[in-house]
Amino acid sequence: MDSCLYEGKVKAVVKAVSYFLGHVPSMIRYGSKPSREIAKDPSLITRILDHLQGFDEAVAYPPNQVFIGNLDPEELSRIDTPWYQNPMPDASRWGAFGEIMPEDEFYGMMKVCDEFQLLSLEEGFMEELTSKLKCHPLVRPDDIPRLGKGVALGEIEKIIREEDAIPLFAKGNQLIGCCRRPKGGGAEEDPNLVPHILLENLSSRASGVMALRNLIDKTGEAQEIDYLLGCGEEAVGDRYNRGGGNMAKAIGNSCGCIRATGADVKAFCCAPVHATVLAASLISSGIFKNVAVVAGGSLAKLGMKFQGHLRHDMPILENVLAGVAVWVGQDDGKNPVIRLDSIGKHEINSGSSQVDILETLVVQPLERLSLKLTEVDKYATEMHNPELTEPQGSGNVPRTNYRTIGSFAVIRNEIQRSSLENFVARHGMPGFSPTQGHIASAVPVLGHSVRKMMKGEIKNTMFLAKGSLFLGRITQLSDGISFLLERNKGGE
Repeated sequence: MDSCLYEGKVKAVVKAVSYFLGHVPSMIRYGSKPSREIAKDPSLITRILDHLQGFDEAVAYPPNQVFIGNLDPEELSRIDTPWYQNPMPDASRWGAFGEIMPEDEFYGMMKVCDEFQLLSLEEGFMEELTSKLKCHPLVRPDDIPRLGKGVALGEIEKIIREEDAIPLFAKGNQLIGCCRRPKGGGAEEDPNLVPHILLENLSSRASGVMALRNLIDKTGEAQEIDYLLGCGEEAVGDRYNRGGGNMAKAIGNSCGCIRATGADVKAFCCAPVHATVLAASLISSGIFKNVAVVAGGSLAKLGMKFQGHLRHDMPILENVLAGVAVWVGQDDGKNPVIRLDSIGKHEINSGSSQVDILETLVVQPLERLSLKLTEVDKYATEMHNPELTEPQGSGNVPRTNYRTIGSFAVIRNEIQRSSLENFVARHGMPGFSPTQGHIASAVPVLGHSVRKMMKGEIKNTMFLAKGSLFLGRITQLSDGISFLLERNKGGE
């Protein structure tokens, strides 16, 4: 790509970023891995319930505080590990970038998003959460009637007993509702409209809604958004369009984006970075003035590494549904610029080793810009929290990536081999993201980078995401895409 193509075009900037965490420990049992293992050994549910993290503990957990913007990623390096044994004093559920929502309120937001009456919640539970949601700054007056009055516990038990429905719990094992299969139109025979999948869809929508509402609240008017790009992991089918998608418009509909259309971007873990590049392209082309990238969480990823946590007698830390939203707009002379001449892409013939992938995503685009690897202040890669991955033997993913990038700097004689650890410390950061797949891939750093650039603390960050296309069993290929975010020089 010729860098001169960048000059003279409308530049796209990141106006704001928001994040959301829904703390849902009682839903861990419906994560893909826990649900499969519980089916093999029903006694596992008791051990899982004995290792749940309470809401106050989740709020005080340092990586969660980094995620919502109350701590800088660098500050994690100065907190003793294990982090779950060193909670942040006086931690708040509210952060500069978003919030951590308790389980009962999140059930309420799922009910707000439930247009087909799939959820039934117990009347006493509903009454309590309704009073809480009325006080939430992002809950709108028209949300409250959508909650309804709830139903008797006996009715919920009857639905579970007589219909195709799964129970919903709070406080670990307290039955508070159920999710049922829709009726009519052949839905009763559709294997993609079973309660478990519908629960995944509703939880993804609700977490995406909260992320987007927060973004709009601090950035602009919902009606300003022209286009929505959804980049979550849920396929959102069926009747016969098995991955039809457009979670983007469903989320936008609950956020007042009445002038927006949209579509979903499907690219496994790469999707949010792909979507951000596409958003910047739509802005640069002049087609749209304001594009929102949004993704809700992945219920299937809850408790994904729970066996390692149980083995080490830890709380099961994969207990949150994450959401992210990014407002991309036209250059305003102050917000950080997405350099469209910096795009790195993993091509079909690039090779699938980690070295091959990082060569195409980091080295090649920087060569085009005549930049050294050491001239990038920070690299945002897969930001998985190592306390979630290491107990199950998955290693420290961010650290591995930073060492590989640093090894390229050694090969290119930009640093000495003896300085590799210094490179990792200077250009990397500790992982802090929930293992929500697409959420963990680079985008958790976006809010922090924007804030630091606006303060003049750093000049740029390279965002790179990798995807595993082979998970769909249609190809052995990997995927990847990257871009450079740069401090706006409009005032210079």
